[in-house]
Amino acid sequence: MVHFNWTQLIPSVGHHYIHVATLIAATGLLIGLSILGRMALGSGESAILPAGKLNLKGFLEVVTEFIASLTVMVMGEDGRRYSPMFATIFFYIFFNNVLGLIPGMTPATDNINTTVGLGLFVFVVYNIEGVKEHGISYLKQFLGPVMWLAWLMVLIELVSHIVRPISLGLRLKGNMMGDHAVLGVFLELVPVVPIVFYFLGLFVCFMQAFVFTMLTMIYVSMAISHDH
Repeated sequence: MVHFNWTQLIPSVGHHYIHVATLIAATGLLIGLSILGRMALGSGESAILPAGKLNLKGFLEVVTEFIASLTVMVMGEDGRRYSPMFATIFFYIFFNNVLGLIPGMTPATDNINTTVGLGLFVFVVYNIEGVKEHGISYLKQFLGPVMWLAWLMVLIELVSHIVRPISLGLRLKGNMMGDHAVLGVFLELVPVVPIVFYFLGLFVCFMQAFVFTMLTMIYVSMAISHDH
């Protein structure tokens, strides 16, 4: 059964391109938030002083500090340079997830093309960072600690790395599709908007963005690690 979606009001957006339109909307929100955040940041001393009240600047400071602290905890101080990328991934997934809470909208993250695409992006990034950090020696991570077992370890590592973007994509797709389905069922059954399920859905949106970002941190950390 095909349900109505607000993005279908856009010319040339059919049922099969709903996730593309939602992705564009989420990207626009992220760009708009970035511009507003930069304007709210100010310049000079005001740019480095913490916000004194709950506003856009304060919200962005809290989330950015959370991502930066998480990055340092997982990767150490050297990983702080990756914080902007991790924050972008988090916000991008979170905004896509939250759009699915709007009645008549479908999150782009319940489409396998979107989620596996994000997983492939992470796959490419952490391998590039691994090569940049170690050079050709990065391939030694696939050989394992014992050379006579290298032939077996190469097979295991190759399968493990190939499965990572697929598992990332399937996990995100499955959870967001399930959350959207549950919310849709209760919206149809209960005449009054079930606020509690919206809060639960918002929590799921946050957690899925958090888990995806955390796993990305771990993969990048493993790729650039020298403890092999």
